[in-house]
Amino acid sequence: MPSTPDTTPGRGGAAAPARRVRVDPEGPVLVEGPVEIALDDGTVARSDRFMVAVCTCRRSRAYPWCDTSHRRRERAAAPPEEPEAKKPGKPGKPEEGNPS
Repeated sequence: MPSTPDTTPGRGGAAAPARRVRVDPEGPVLVEGPVEIALDDGTVARSDRFMVAVCTCRRSRAYPWCDTSHRRRERAAAPPEEPEAKKPGKPGKPEEGNPS
């Protein structure tokens, strides 16, 4: 698609500066700010930050801004079980119910 000047009313017909957008295949869309996003319900979300992460997975609690909810959460592995012979006990004392 060829580039055309922005002739939006109120801008005097001058070409608007281009915004740089980066698409992360495993995450949000990064947009150089400031940014205004028109949402489906008619509201407008605005950020004045120099770089904005826009959520594309809709899992964010701060939608339309990304809060990294898209990241896969991995559970920590359980510590390995110790063999029976190495389990802690009091050496030299017999266990209850085990006469020596």
